[in-house]
Amino acid sequence: MEALSATLRGIAARGPLGLFIDGQWRASTGDRHVDVIAPHTEERLLRYTEPSSADTDAAVAAARAAFDTGPWPQLSPPERGVVLKRIAEHLRARMPELAEAWTGQVGATIGFSRRASQQAPGLFDYYGDLIATHPFVEPRTRANGGRVHVVQEPVGVVAAITPWNAPLVLLCYKVAAALAAGCTVVAKPSPETPIDAYILAECISAAGVPDGVFNLLPAGREVGEQLIRHPQVDKVSFTGSTQAGRAIGVACAQRLARVGLELGGKSAAIVLDDADLAKVLPSLVPYSMPITGQVCFALTRVLVPAQRREEILQAYCAALSALKLGDPFAADTGMGPLALGRQLERVQSYIAQGSAEGARLVMGGGRPAHLTRGFFIEPTVFAEVTPDMTIAREEIFGPVVSFIDYHDDADLIAKVNASDFGLHGTVYSEDPERAYRIARRVRSGSHCINGMWVDIEMPFGGFKNSGIGREGGIEGLHAFLETRTIYLS
Repeated sequence: MEALSATLRGIAARGPLGLFIDGQWRASTGDRHVDVIAPHTEERLLRYTEPSSADTDAAVAAARAAFDTGPWPQLSPPERGVVLKRIAEHLRARMPELAEAWTGQVGATIGFSRRASQQAPGLFDYYGDLIATHPFVEPRTRANGGRVHVVQEPVGVVAAITPWNAPLVLLCYKVAAALAAGCTVVAKPSPETPIDAYILAECISAAGVPDGVFNLLPAGREVGEQLIRHPQVDKVSFTGSTQAGRAIGVACAQRLARVGLELGGKSAAIVLDDADLAKVLPSLVPYSMPITGQVCFALTRVLVPAQRREEILQAYCAALSALKLGDPFAADTGMGPLALGRQLERVQSYIAQGSAEGARLVMGGGRPAHLTRGFFIEPTVFAEVTPDMTIAREEIFGPVVSFIDYHDDADLIAKVNASDFGLHGTVYSEDPERAYRIARRVRSGSHCINGMWVDIEMPFGGFKNSGIGREGGIEGLHAFLETRTIYLS
């Protein structure tokens, strides 16, 4: 199996100089080493040193100075937009490397990585265009005729903390919107996936972004904890687990720092009794296990009418069985490995728990016999799952799908909303109006009808334990703005 090309290995070799602070690449002064492992071969891609506490302070100080006295927040929005669009151009020129980095570090299939990586430059283009016409200053009139300006201004220094599953795109959701608003950023990508962020930093620098506006600290939990508690960080924007997000929310509340939390999901695919399976499967199959199920909005609960369960289950499993499991760089591979060894152990534990609690294992459940290296697990499907079972309640982050029966619309709504999460989902029906009525009753931040979509121009975020705030769309820009009221007369 292929790991990384010579070009990407050259980028990975920058690991010893893997910190980007105040416009300069520099070596860490820390002493803790991190190995980045290719999940399909288990070989080491690079070793780098995590930043020290002093490095973290230096990055925050650079961002603080760039915001307080630097030119970036003072540029007009159209001027910032021009720079953002230059970043997009540089990212597009690096697409082959970025797609390869996603596949090499995470195990996403190369076809998926090539398609989904296009969102990264798309985000910088979108926000570059948006701020050129966005009304940052809104004139209003008081009841007595006096004039007022309601002004939207950048929130300040942003700590952008992102996970390992979609390292480039999730970071760009935050960085593009924050830079568009006029903020400065300290980015802390997951320690397991730094290569995409190295390339992003190079593109930002090449586009002419002033020193200190974007700073990069690939690192683990200790650096993250320092950032969220740092008195010079005005906002924390976090994507990751609900458990970690809850702790971050508490820490930010203690000092009244602004916070955005894009957290876990247990999204539901609702198949109504009139659904045409030929129209259901083309989106249900890929979006129930995207990136081997390691996506927050994966459709891991499939709610089906009890009288059609076996029909739908058999058709779904047949479609899954056609996916080739193996080398994510091979063009014909339909599913790669899990990203991390610890994630493999986690998924195996959930599979065992599902069987122990009485769910019927229909497909998968084990390691593929023909793959002796890599963090591979078979696509796994359970039926006769009830909403109180662990596999129906908790985010597994792996290719494990639970089929849940329902008997009528009231039973369906009760079961779909029994989840502690509320991120995304879809409804399949030949009656779009009925599907819309069902979708409106689901407590989730987004919902689709007869398909599955996430668009950068639209807000994305969750209800309940799926988070606070929105990313994408104009709402994603608002997340990095403060509102001021200035009375003119």
